[in-house]
Amino acid sequence: MRHVFTNTNFDFVGVRKYAYIFTALLFIPGLIVLLVRGLNYSIEFTGGTLVQVASTAPFDVRKVRGTLDQNGVSGAEIQSFGAAGEYLIRARLNEAAADADNTEATVAAVRQALDQALGTGEYRLLRTEAVGPKVGAELRQKAITAILIAFVAIMIYLASRFEWRFGLASIGATAHDVLGTVIFISVMHLEVSLVVVGAVLSVLGLSLNETIIIFDRVRENEHHRRYPDLRTTLNRSINETLPRTVLTHGTTLATMLSLAIFGGEVIRPFALVMFFGVFTGIFSSMFIAPAVLLYIRERWPLSAAIAPRHHRSPAGRGAAAGARE
Repeated sequence: MRHVFTNTNFDFVGVRKYAYIFTALLFIPGLIVLLVRGLNYSIEFTGGTLVQVASTAPFDVRKVRGTLDQNGVSGAEIQSFGAAGEYLIRARLNEAAADADNTEATVAAVRQALDQALGTGEYRLLRTEAVGPKVGAELRQKAITAILIAFVAIMIYLASRFEWRFGLASIGATAHDVLGTVIFISVMHLEVSLVVVGAVLSVLGLSLNETIIIFDRVRENEHHRRYPDLRTTLNRSINETLPRTVLTHGTTLATMLSLAIFGGEVIRPFALVMFFGVFTGIFSSMFIAPAVLLYIRERWPLSAAIAPRHHRSPAGRGAAAGARE
């Protein structure tokens, strides 16, 4: 399997216009959906009520969630917690309700739904906790701050490891992946919880890691002056790292797909976000970041003093040799 993608010679940079068109076809409708619909925040960000339940026997989570929907508690999060038959229910009354943030009203609605789904006396409430809207707003602000801090840390790291042109191209590709992932969350109407925020941060790291691996090879090839120009260097560097990209991210995609199918309701949003994020990270690392670097280098070329020697013409090399003599 290691040898399947060795010695390839795909022109990744040559199809950059098609990559831009493909990105635009996905992003423009997605941005419209994002602006119109927005994001669906969980109670961790909007506020709500947490109820810990112990039932006499494990119950059908989908059935209970459907009963909660019928009793005015839509989008409830239900997950196993602790011993067998214990569950955590994160719930909030529908926005249309006059007392949507009332914890007692929410607990009463949850009780009514459990009575219908499980039967009276077949469960007991172990504890209830309220998450106020103010706490939810603070969590949302901290989540955004975490993503911004990650971006700043990435910029500092890239500035120290690469020259600024590489760093700018890497940031552009990473921003492409994060924006695409947020659009995916909105289009799929996934609930934005702390788990999903963790998935977005993971996507950011994975995307950057793949871009840095390719750019590291580009820098190495330029240092050894193996190819005549930047376009050839970019294409060869991507092709040389292609076996690693396919094997590493192929196994990651397979794992995320398995989690999305068999992982259950709690882990599924994380797996879906990671699956899409890894896919778009591969795409941006091979098509977006190199194309952006090529554009930046053409617009702000390296100075003649540090440009690779093979960029000089034969006549220029002969003149230089004559001057030395």
